[in-house]
Amino acid sequence: MTDSLARLNPSTLPNASEMGYSQITIVKPGRMAYISGQVAWRPDGGAVPGSLSEQMKLVSANAKAALSAIGASAQDIVIARIYVVNLTSERLEEVMPPFLATFDGAQPCVTGVGVQALASPDLQVEMELVVRLPD
Repeated sequence: MTDSLARLNPSTLPNASEMGYSQITIVKPGRMAYISGQVAWRPDGGAVPGSLSEQMKLVSANAKAALSAIGASAQDIVIARIYVVNLTSERLEEVMPPFLATFDGAQPCVTGVGVQALASPDLQVEMELVVRLPD
């Protein structure tokens, strides 16, 4: 974790660190970046993977590419929002391991939202990020 972010899991809330994220992130003043929702589209226009977990792996790779483009890393993520088509507990179990792997252990705040559809019928998951840029 960078000095510009402090992660908290107070005892008055469920211990989210056991699940791989934090309940609260305090951000010191600095430049912020907002990364648009990343989906399972490839830079070369290749096919979208069929499975939810494979799509999440590609979404994660795209998110990491966006972080790299701005000189940031997973350690700089303040919050990640994930949107999953037809979210169920089974689909959540499938998406969580590759979703959490995006953060390389950083444990930012996360929000998961079930949605009816995304930008294209073949897309099952989308992730957007709020990032505090490194000094």
